Amino acid sequence: MAHMDQRVSTARLSVVSNTLLVVMKLIVGLMMGSVSVISEAVHSGIDLAAALIAFFSLKQAAKPPDQVHRYGHGKIENVSGVIEAILIFVAAVWIIVEAIRRLVSGGTVEALGYGVAVMAVSAAVNTVVSQVLSRVARKTESIALEADALHLRTDVYTSVGVAVGLALMKLTGLHILDPLVALGVAALIIRAAWELTMTAFRPLLDVSLPKEEEDQIVAAIQEHAADFVEFHKLRARRAGAERHVDLHLVVHHDHAVADVHKLCDNIEAAIRRRFPRTYVLIHMEPCPEACPKCDEDCPRTAALQTAAGQGGEGAVPTAQG
Repeated sequence: MAHMDQRVSTARLSVVSNTLLVVMKLIVGLMMGSVSVISEAVHSGIDLAAALIAFFSLKQAAKPPDQVHRYGHGKIENVSGVIEAILIFVAAVWIIVEAIRRLVSGGTVEALGYGVAVMAVSAAVNTVVSQVLSRVARKTESIALEADALHLRTDVYTSVGVAVGLALMKLTGLHILDPLVALGVAALIIRAAWELTMTAFRPLLDVSLPKEEEDQIVAAIQEHAADFVEFHKLRARRAGAERHVDLHLVVHHDHAVADVHKLCDNIEAAIRRRFPRTYVLIHMEPCPEACPKCDEDCPRTAALQTAAGQGGEGAVPTAQG
Protein backbone atom coordinates (compact mmCIF):
# COMPACT_ATOMS: atom_id res chain seq x y z
CA MET A 1 0.00 0.00 0.00
CA ALA A 2 2.91 2.36 0.68
CA HIS A 3 4.14 1.78 -2.88
CA MET A 4 0.68 2.55 -4.22
CA ASP A 5 0.46 5.79 -2.20
CA GLN A 6 3.82 6.83 -3.66
CA ARG A 7 2.69 6.04 -7.21
CA VAL A 8 -0.56 7.98 -6.83
CA SER A 9 1.14 11.03 -5.29
CA THR A 10 3.77 11.01 -8.07
CA ALA A 11 1.06 10.81 -10.74
CA ARG A 12 -0.64 13.79 -9.06
CA LEU A 13 2.61 15.79 -9.41
CA SER A 14 2.56 15.11 -13.16
CA VAL A 15 -1.06 16.31 -13.42
CA VAL A 16 -0.24 19.62 -11.71
CA SER A 17 2.92 20.33 -13.73
CA ASN A 18 1.28 19.52 -17.07
CA THR A 19 -1.73 21.71 -16.29
CA LEU A 20 0.53 24.71 -15.69
CA LEU A 21 2.58 24.05 -18.84
CA VAL A 22 -0.50 23.68 -21.08
CA VAL A 23 -1.87 27.05 -19.95
CA MET A 24 1.49 28.78 -20.31
CA LYS A 25 2.31 27.36 -23.76
CA LEU A 26 -1.17 27.99 -25.15
CA ILE A 27 -1.22 31.63 -24.07
CA VAL A 28 2.24 32.34 -25.49
CA GLY A 29 1.60 30.31 -28.67
CA LEU A 30 -1.63 32.18 -29.49
CA MET A 31 0.02 35.50 -28.70
CA MET A 32 2.92 34.68 -31.06
CA GLY A 33 0.86 32.99 -33.77
CA SER A 34 3.38 30.12 -33.73
CA VAL A 35 2.21 26.69 -34.85
CA SER A 36 5.29 25.08 -33.28
CA VAL A 37 4.57 26.59 -29.85
CA ILE A 38 0.86 25.75 -30.14
CA SER A 39 1.84 22.21 -31.15
CA GLU A 40 3.86 22.04 -27.95
CA ALA A 41 0.78 23.18 -26.02
CA VAL A 42 -1.19 20.35 -27.64
CA HIS A 43 1.63 17.95 -26.79
CA SER A 44 1.49 19.03 -23.16
CA GLY A 45 -2.30 18.74 -23.28
CA ILE A 46 -1.92 15.12 -24.34
CA ASP A 47 0.62 14.67 -21.54
CA LEU A 48 -1.97 16.09 -19.14
CA ALA A 49 -4.60 13.64 -20.39
CA ALA A 50 -2.07 10.83 -20.03
CA ALA A 51 -1.20 11.94 -16.50
CA LEU A 52 -4.89 11.95 -15.56
CA ILE A 53 -5.33 8.48 -17.04
CA ALA A 54 -2.26 7.25 -15.13
CA PHE A 55 -3.54 8.81 -11.91
CA PHE A 56 -6.95 7.13 -12.08
CA SER A 57 -5.58 3.82 -13.43
CA LEU A 58 -3.17 3.57 -10.49
CA LYS A 59 -6.02 4.07 -8.03
CA GLN A 60 -8.01 1.35 -9.80
CA ALA A 61 -5.04 -1.03 -10.00
CA ALA A 62 -4.66 -0.79 -6.22
CA LYS A 63 -8.02 -2.47 -5.66
CA PRO A 64 -7.87 -6.06 -4.41
CA PRO A 65 -9.27 -8.96 -6.45
CA ASP A 66 -13.07 -9.18 -6.45
CA GLN A 67 -15.82 -11.46 -7.78
CA VAL A 68 -15.49 -10.06 -11.31
CA HIS A 69 -11.71 -9.56 -11.44
CA ARG A 70 -10.41 -12.70 -9.71
CA TYR A 71 -6.82 -12.01 -10.78
CA GLY A 72 -6.80 -8.41 -9.56
CA HIS A 73 -6.75 -5.13 -11.49
CA GLY A 74 -3.06 -4.89 -12.42
CA LYS A 75 -3.65 -4.86 -16.19
CA ILE A 76 -5.52 -1.57 -15.89
CA GLU A 77 -2.06 0.05 -15.93
CA ASN A 78 -1.30 -1.60 -19.27
CA VAL A 79 -4.65 -0.54 -20.71
CA SER A 80 -3.99 3.04 -19.63
CA GLY A 81 -0.58 2.91 -21.31
CA VAL A 82 -2.14 1.82 -24.61
CA ILE A 83 -4.74 4.60 -24.39
CA GLU A 84 -1.97 7.12 -23.75
CA ALA A 85 -0.09 5.89 -26.83
CA ILE A 86 -3.21 6.34 -28.99
CA LEU A 87 -3.64 9.87 -27.66
CA ILE A 88 -0.04 10.67 -28.57
CA PHE A 89 -0.58 9.39 -32.13
CA VAL A 90 -3.67 11.63 -32.44
CA ALA A 91 -1.70 14.65 -31.24
CA ALA A 92 1.07 13.94 -33.76
CA VAL A 93 -1.43 13.78 -36.64
CA TRP A 94 -2.97 17.10 -35.57
CA ILE A 95 0.45 18.77 -35.45
CA ILE A 96 1.37 17.43 -38.91
CA VAL A 97 -1.89 18.76 -40.41
CA GLU A 98 -1.38 22.20 -38.86
CA ALA A 99 2.28 22.36 -39.92
CA ILE A 100 1.43 21.46 -43.54
CA ARG A 101 -1.36 24.05 -43.56
CA ARG A 102 1.13 26.69 -42.38
CA LEU A 103 3.69 25.62 -45.03
CA VAL A 104 1.04 26.05 -47.73
CA SER A 105 -0.56 29.28 -46.51
CA GLY A 106 2.51 30.91 -44.98
CA GLY A 107 2.53 33.22 -41.96
CA THR A 108 4.79 35.10 -39.60
CA VAL A 109 5.68 34.56 -35.97
CA GLU A 110 5.90 37.42 -33.46
CA ALA A 111 7.51 37.83 -30.02
CA LEU A 112 10.06 35.07 -30.55
CA GLY A 113 11.78 35.80 -27.25
CA TYR A 114 8.68 34.85 -25.28
CA GLY A 115 8.53 31.55 -27.17
CA VAL A 116 12.15 30.69 -26.39
CA ALA A 117 11.58 31.53 -22.71
CA VAL A 118 8.46 29.41 -22.32
CA MET A 119 10.13 26.46 -24.06
CA ALA A 120 13.13 26.73 -21.73
CA VAL A 121 10.88 26.74 -18.67
CA SER A 122 8.93 23.76 -20.06
CA ALA A 123 12.11 21.76 -20.70
CA ALA A 124 13.41 22.46 -17.18
CA VAL A 125 10.15 21.55 -15.44
CA ASN A 126 9.63 18.37 -17.46
CA THR A 127 13.23 17.27 -16.91
CA VAL A 128 12.76 17.37 -13.14
CA VAL A 129 9.28 15.79 -13.14
CA SER A 130 10.21 13.02 -15.62
CA GLN A 131 13.22 12.08 -13.46
CA VAL A 132 10.94 11.80 -10.41
CA LEU A 133 8.44 9.69 -12.37
CA SER A 134 11.18 7.41 -13.75
CA ARG A 135 12.69 6.85 -10.32
CA VAL A 136 9.33 5.91 -8.76
CA ALA A 137 8.38 3.81 -11.82
CA ARG A 138 11.57 1.75 -11.47
CA LYS A 139 11.10 1.37 -7.73
CA THR A 140 7.43 0.32 -7.96
CA GLU A 141 7.56 -1.28 -11.45
CA SER A 142 4.64 0.86 -12.60
CA ILE A 143 3.81 0.75 -16.32
CA ALA A 144 1.54 3.79 -15.97
CA LEU A 145 4.26 5.97 -14.42
CA GLU A 146 6.82 4.67 -16.90
CA ALA A 147 4.52 5.75 -19.75
CA ASP A 148 4.00 9.16 -18.16
CA ALA A 149 7.75 9.63 -17.70
CA LEU A 150 8.29 8.74 -21.37
CA HIS A 151 5.78 11.42 -22.37
CA LEU A 152 7.58 14.07 -20.39
CA ARG A 153 11.04 13.08 -21.66
CA THR A 154 9.71 13.45 -25.19
CA ASP A 155 8.29 16.85 -24.24
CA VAL A 156 11.77 17.91 -23.06
CA TYR A 157 13.29 17.04 -26.44
CA THR A 158 10.52 18.73 -28.40
CA SER A 159 10.63 21.85 -26.23
CA VAL A 160 14.36 22.17 -26.81
CA GLY A 161 13.80 21.65 -30.54
CA VAL A 162 11.13 24.35 -30.70
CA ALA A 163 13.33 26.75 -28.70
CA VAL A 164 16.22 26.20 -31.13
CA GLY A 165 13.87 26.70 -34.09
CA LEU A 166 12.54 29.96 -32.67
CA ALA A 167 16.05 31.20 -31.97
CA LEU A 168 17.07 30.41 -35.58
CA MET A 169 14.00 32.28 -36.85
CA LYS A 170 15.01 35.33 -34.83
CA LEU A 171 18.55 35.15 -36.25
CA THR A 172 17.68 34.35 -39.89
CA GLY A 173 14.18 35.76 -40.33
CA LEU A 174 13.10 32.47 -41.99
CA HIS A 175 9.57 31.94 -40.65
CA ILE A 176 9.21 28.72 -42.63
CA LEU A 177 11.30 27.15 -39.87
CA ASP A 178 8.26 27.29 -37.56
CA PRO A 179 6.17 24.59 -39.35
CA LEU A 180 9.32 22.60 -40.17
CA VAL A 181 10.20 22.45 -36.46
CA ALA A 182 6.59 21.42 -35.75
CA LEU A 183 6.99 18.49 -38.17
CA GLY A 184 10.14 17.47 -36.32
CA VAL A 185 8.20 17.59 -33.06
CA ALA A 186 5.53 15.34 -34.58
CA ALA A 187 8.16 12.80 -35.69
CA LEU A 188 9.58 12.57 -32.15
CA ILE A 189 6.08 12.19 -30.72
CA ILE A 190 5.27 9.32 -33.10
CA ARG A 191 8.45 7.52 -32.13
CA ALA A 192 7.64 7.87 -28.42
CA ALA A 193 4.09 6.65 -29.03
CA TRP A 194 5.35 3.53 -30.81
CA GLU A 195 7.77 2.67 -27.99
CA LEU A 196 5.03 3.17 -25.41
CA THR A 197 2.61 0.98 -27.38
CA MET A 198 5.09 -1.89 -27.40
CA THR A 199 5.82 -1.50 -23.67
CA ALA A 200 2.18 -1.33 -22.57
CA PHE A 201 0.53 -3.72 -25.04
CA ARG A 202 2.75 -6.80 -24.78
CA PRO A 203 1.67 -7.74 -21.21
CA LEU A 204 -1.97 -7.65 -22.35
CA LEU A 205 -1.10 -10.66 -24.55
CA ASP A 206 0.39 -12.52 -21.55
CA VAL A 207 3.85 -12.72 -23.10
CA SER A 208 6.54 -14.38 -21.01
CA LEU A 209 8.80 -12.41 -18.70
CA PRO A 210 12.23 -11.41 -20.03
CA LYS A 211 14.79 -14.23 -19.86
CA GLU A 212 16.82 -12.52 -17.14
CA GLU A 213 13.74 -12.35 -14.90
CA GLU A 214 12.82 -15.99 -15.56
CA ASP A 215 16.42 -16.96 -14.74
CA GLN A 216 16.05 -15.24 -11.36
CA ILE A 217 12.83 -17.15 -10.69
CA VAL A 218 14.54 -20.44 -11.56
CA ALA A 219 17.41 -19.55 -9.23
CA ALA A 220 14.92 -18.87 -6.42
CA ILE A 221 13.30 -22.29 -6.94
CA GLN A 222 16.70 -24.02 -7.07
CA GLU A 223 17.54 -22.63 -3.62
CA HIS A 224 15.38 -25.51 -2.33
CA ALA A 225 16.48 -28.16 -4.85
CA ALA A 226 17.46 -30.57 -2.05
CA ASP A 227 13.81 -30.81 -0.99
CA PHE A 228 12.14 -31.75 -4.29
CA VAL A 229 12.76 -34.07 -7.23
CA GLU A 230 12.27 -31.60 -10.11
CA PHE A 231 9.95 -28.92 -11.44
CA HIS A 232 8.46 -28.26 -14.87
CA LYS A 233 5.78 -26.25 -16.74
CA LEU A 234 7.11 -22.98 -15.35
CA ARG A 235 5.12 -20.01 -16.64
CA ALA A 236 5.45 -16.33 -15.73
CA ARG A 237 3.82 -13.12 -16.99
CA ARG A 238 3.29 -9.46 -16.06
CA ALA A 239 0.08 -7.60 -15.23
CA GLY A 240 0.87 -3.97 -14.54
CA ALA A 241 3.32 -3.89 -11.65
CA GLU A 242 2.45 -7.46 -10.68
CA ARG A 243 3.91 -10.78 -11.80
CA HIS A 244 2.14 -14.12 -11.92
CA VAL A 245 4.16 -17.35 -11.71
CA ASP A 246 2.92 -20.94 -11.80
CA LEU A 247 4.77 -24.26 -11.98
CA HIS A 248 4.51 -27.99 -11.31
CA LEU A 249 6.70 -29.26 -8.46
CA VAL A 250 7.53 -32.97 -8.19
CA VAL A 251 8.24 -34.17 -4.63
CA HIS A 252 9.09 -37.61 -3.21
CA HIS A 253 5.99 -39.76 -2.82
CA ASP A 254 6.44 -40.22 0.94
CA HIS A 255 6.71 -36.51 1.70
CA ALA A 256 4.16 -35.40 4.32
CA VAL A 257 1.56 -32.89 3.11
CA ALA A 258 2.55 -30.40 5.83
CA ASP A 259 6.20 -30.60 4.73
CA VAL A 260 5.28 -30.07 1.07
CA HIS A 261 3.16 -27.09 2.02
CA LYS A 262 6.07 -25.56 3.94
CA LEU A 263 8.36 -26.22 0.98
CA CYS A 264 5.97 -24.35 -1.34
CA ASP A 265 5.82 -21.45 1.12
CA ASN A 266 9.62 -21.30 1.15
CA ILE A 267 9.80 -21.28 -2.66
CA GLU A 268 7.17 -18.54 -2.88
CA ALA A 269 9.09 -16.47 -0.32
CA ALA A 270 12.34 -16.92 -2.29
CA ILE A 271 10.65 -15.67 -5.48
CA ARG A 272 9.06 -12.70 -3.72
CA ARG A 273 12.42 -11.66 -2.28
CA ARG A 274 13.46 -11.01 -5.88
CA PHE A 275 10.10 -9.72 -7.17
CA PRO A 276 7.95 -8.48 -4.24
CA ARG A 277 4.61 -8.05 -6.07
CA THR A 278 4.38 -11.64 -7.34
CA TYR A 279 1.59 -14.18 -7.09
CA VAL A 280 2.89 -17.77 -7.11
CA LEU A 281 0.80 -20.89 -7.77
CA ILE A 282 2.49 -24.28 -7.29
CA HIS A 283 0.92 -27.58 -8.34
CA MET A 284 2.44 -30.46 -6.33
CA GLU A 285 2.98 -33.88 -7.88
CA PRO A 286 4.35 -37.05 -6.21
CA CYS A 287 7.08 -38.91 -8.01
CA PRO A 288 6.22 -42.55 -8.92
CA GLU A 289 7.35 -45.15 -6.40
CA ALA A 290 9.24 -47.00 -9.15
CA CYS A 291 11.16 -43.93 -10.23
CA PRO A 292 14.53 -44.66 -11.92
CA LYS A 293 15.96 -41.44 -10.46
CA CYS A 294 15.66 -42.92 -6.95
CA ASP A 295 18.72 -45.05 -7.64
CA GLU A 296 20.86 -42.14 -8.82
CA ASP A 297 19.79 -38.52 -8.78
CA CYS A 298 16.88 -38.14 -6.38
CA PRO A 299 17.84 -35.65 -3.63
CA ARG A 300 15.25 -37.25 -1.33
CA THR A 301 16.92 -40.68 -1.59
CA ALA A 302 20.35 -39.12 -1.03
CA ALA A 303 19.07 -37.40 2.11
CA LEU A 304 17.60 -40.65 3.42
CA GLN A 305 20.85 -42.50 2.73
CA THR A 306 22.84 -39.81 4.54
CA ALA A 307 20.51 -39.98 7.54
CA ALA A 308 20.77 -43.80 7.59
CA GLY A 309 24.57 -43.64 7.41
CA GLN A 310 24.57 -41.38 10.46
CA GLY A 311 22.53 -43.88 12.45
CA GLY A 312 19.20 -42.22 11.78
CA GLU A 313 17.33 -45.10 10.05
CA GLY A 314 13.70 -44.30 9.73
CA ALA A 315 14.30 -40.57 10.00
CA VAL A 316 12.41 -38.56 7.39
CA PRO A 317 13.91 -35.14 6.53
CA THR A 318 11.49 -32.28 6.25
CA ALA A 319 11.52 -29.28 3.94
CA GLN A 320 14.22 -26.83 4.85
CA GLY A 321 13.12 -23.45 6.16
